[in-house]
Formats: sequence, C-alpha cells, structure tokens
Amino acid sequence: MIKAGITGALGKMGKEVVKAVLNSKDIELTAAIDIIGNGLDIGEADIGKPCGILVESDLEKAIKDKQPDVIIDFTQPANIYNNICLYMKYKVKSVIGTTGLNFEQIEKIKQLSIDNNTGCLIAPNFSTGAVLLMIFAKQAAKYFNNAEIIELHHNQKKDAPSGTAIKTAELMAEANSDFTLGNCPEKETIIGARGAVSKSNIHIHSVRMPGYIASQEVIFGAPGQIFKIKHDTMDRSCYMAGVLLAVRHVYNNNDFVYGLDNIM
Repeated sequence: MIKAGITGALGKMGKEVVKAVLNSKDIELTAAIDIIGNGLDIGEADIGKPCGILVESDLEKAIKDKQPDVIIDFTQPANIYNNICLYMKYKVKSVIGTTGLNFEQIEKIKQLSIDNNTGCLIAPNFSTGAVLLMIFAKQAAKYFNNAEIIELHHNQKKDAPSGTAIKTAELMAEANSDFTLGNCPEKETIIGARGAVSKSNIHIHSVRMPGYIASQEVIFGAPGQIFKIKHDTMDRSCYMAGVLLAVRHVYNNNDFVYGLDNIM
C-alpha cells in the first residue's frame, strides 16, 4: 500500500485528490496538509464523512510524523519551490500539480531529484485529453510555420500563462524554430495586445474568467487553411486518473519527470 500525503488538501484540486485517494485500492491517505482547517477531519471537510485523518498546517512536522511515501502537492505558485525542497530534504517522493515554476527552478529540482535519488513528477496538466493535445500540437508543429495558443482559466488562477500552455509551446518549439513566418512588422497600440511571446515566437494569450475551469486551444495557420486543436475541462475529476498514475510511477521509480506524457 502506498502511503500518500496531500498538500493543499482543502483546495479545489486538493479535495478531488482526497476523494480519489480515499477511493483507491492501492493508495492510503496518511496526511492532509493545508494552511487552513487545522484539526478538521479531512473526510468530513471533503467528502462529508470522517476518515480519521486530521488536517495539519505544519508541512515539515507532517512529513516527520506521518512519513508518507509520496506527497501530492496542489498548493500555490509562491510556495511550491520551497515545498519541493522540503520534500527532497526528507527524501519524500512527490507529485507536483502546482504550476508557476520557472525554467531555472525546474532545472534545480531536477538536480535535487538526482542528488537525493528521490522521484519527482511535475505535470502542468493531469488530464489525458490535455496531454494528448500537447502531443498532437507537437506533431502538427512539423507542418505549420504559424501558430498561437489561447488558454482560458477561472479567475482565481494566480499564474499566467498556464503551465499547460508553456509546456505545449516548449513541445512545439522542438519541431519548429519560428511560428511567425511571413508576419509583417508589428506595433502594439496597447501593450500586451499580442500576448506573451514564448519559445519559437509562439504567442500565448491568457484569459481569466469566472465560469471556466480550464480550456486551451492551439491555432495553426497556413495559406488557405486553419487547423485548431482544443481541449476543455468540464470537471476537475478528469485529472484524477493522471494524478494516481503519477503517484504509482514515482512510488516505483526514483527519476525526475516533467510532463505526464512521459509516463503515459
């Protein structure tokens, strides 16, 4: 049985992860950590019936006392890097769903994983459909010289662009060096009108709006045609199969993985 802790257990994603772990046959919930709700039974808070696991606010103490095999982290961009360093300090394997890490931080985490021989999987998205979108976008990038990304999320998401959009652009950039071929010289009359510019000059446009959970569209253009790939998230439960897959992977491996596509 895999002993799992959940950091951010009272958040929107954390609650879904709690449900998924409690319903799993091979993963046991042993720790629930959140900055709010200290002392609450996480089962009562998240699924309406007690499970005997109380919410703790001290992450380091929870790791020492409960000794989870794997920590699943869905917290905040401002905290995630320090959280991962703590997991590595105690050689606790981790599945990271919190986005907002920059390239330099990811490279440092990769080295920490290697130095500590401790598995870590960071995934910008745990939805099968979103991962397939990234894979298909990389394939399509071989055949188009113009492309842009539009990502839409709820208005409580703190980082922009999304980790999914950044990862998508990185994969596309592996197949093509410039996605603005033939564009005329541009001048923004309102700064930011053309979005952020990622690798290979891929423009990323971020929308934050109540009503959305997550949505992404990649638009490819060529003379006489437009090709679009789109994925919509309707319910956060769609991420759970990917989260549990990641937990099982890190439990059985000590490698560093960036992107769920690498273990599917």
